Order: sequence, then structure tokens, then C-alpha cells
Amino acid sequence: MPELPEVETTLRGIEPWLRDAVIRQVVVREPRLRWPVPQDVHGAAGQAVRGLQRRGKYILINLERGSLLLHLGMSGSLRVLTEASPPGKHDHFDIELAGCTIRYNDPRRFGTLLWLEPPPGRHPLLASLGPEPLSEAFDGDHLYRRSRGRKAAVKNFIMDGRVVVGVGNIYASEALYMAGIHPLRAAGRVSRARYRGLAESIADVLQRAIRQGGTTLRDFSGAGGLPGYFAQDLLVYARAGQQCFQCAGEIRQKVIGQRASYYCAVCQR
Repeated sequence: MPELPEVETTLRGIEPWLRDAVIRQVVVREPRLRWPVPQDVHGAAGQAVRGLQRRGKYILINLERGSLLLHLGMSGSLRVLTEASPPGKHDHFDIELAGCTIRYNDPRRFGTLLWLEPPPGRHPLLASLGPEPLSEAFDGDHLYRRSRGRKAAVKNFIMDGRVVVGVGNIYASEALYMAGIHPLRAAGRVSRARYRGLAESIADVLQRAIRQGGTTLRDFSGAGGLPGYFAQDLLVYARAGQQCFQCAGEIRQKVIGQRASYYCAVCQR
């Protein structure tokens, strides 16, 4: 599934084409996505784009009156087409502009296209989200306060979008390794000092992944069709049975919260 760096990379890829553009029309070929695509999305036609933003793993295209909300789902991607091209089997909708088309492809149909009335932040999908991990609102003190009394594993805790948005499975494993925290440790038993280190690790791993265009493991590629290269720099994720880069011990794998987790039992406590 595309995570925050992949979504941010996608947003940066389409933003130059959408900036100050006017949407000619929204063409929906397959409305049966994660949620049915509402007829309201066609109200975007004729409206100028006022800005783009990412909120967690959602992309918002803010218009003069309302917003389009997109989510890439499990395997979705956006492409910028500058020439006419017949849609493929899994090309479910187009956002047509004067000079190009933004086309959404999604073999599994877990993505989303919705219409949001202003202000978009009040929509149920966005209203309860926690702070952005690369914003000033997020730090170790925030994690420490929210974790008090929590018995859940710290890995599940930092993947909770109500605590902080966008820390998906790959980057949670990587950040916990960098911070030296065992993914199964109870969230309420992590000290303030260690949470400060973890917050810094989360921001660092996300920023590095964004600079390299995200992590391509199966399906992801950016808006230009190019893969993300951060997979080459993964420290623990998908490295079960290989040597730890710090202690030369063996990287282990365990299912935590129904997700594959990777860690070093020596370096992470």
C-alpha cells in the first residue's frame, strides 16, 4: 500500500500540472471503488484549482467551491498524460485539464474519489486525524502524552492515525529500529526521552523516503511512472534472516497487529 512518502511523491508529481488550472471535466468509468464515487465529483467541472495538499494518505484538490479527495488505496496510482491515450482495464477515472489528463489506475479498486464541501477538514475521514509527522505539531512530547496508560504495542500506537498520520507499516518498523525500541513494548512503558528520539526517527525516515521518491515493493510508482528507490536503504523491513547492520545479529519477523514487523532483538529493547 502506498504510504505517506509515496503519497507525497505523487502529490508533488501532479501539483505542477494542476496549479492554477481549470478542471474541464471528471470522467468516471468505474464508480465502484472503496466507496461509490458520488455524482457530486462532476461539480468540479469548470472550477479553478486553488491548491493541493496532503492530509495523511489523502490528497486534496481544493477548488473554488469544494474539494476532490483522493486516496490511492492498496495499489492505486496517478499518471499525467499529455497526449490522448485509450484507457486501460483498470483506469477508473480521469481529471481532464486544458493541457493534460490526470488518470487514476487501480487494479484492486480500493482507492477513493469523493467530493467534500468546505471546509474539507470537517469531513469524517479527516476530522479525527492526528498531527502530520513532519509538522511542528508533532514531537516526542505529543507521543508521550497520548501514550500514557496505553497497553497496546508501541508499533500499533504510532500507526494509529488518530495519534499521528501517515506512519505506515514500513516506516514504523524502520523508525522503531532507528530509535532502538522493540515494536512489542507497551506504548505506555516508553519514556518521554525515548519518545523524543522516536519522533525524530519518524521524521527522519519519512523525509529520506520522500527525497528518494518513496519505497517500491510491489505496485508503487510515482506520477511520472518512475519507481521509488528508498527500498534500497531499508534497515530492517523485509530483511528477516539477514544481519543487523549495527550488531550483526539476525533480523527477526513477527506479526503485530496483523502486519509483518521486522526488528533486531539485540538493538531494540
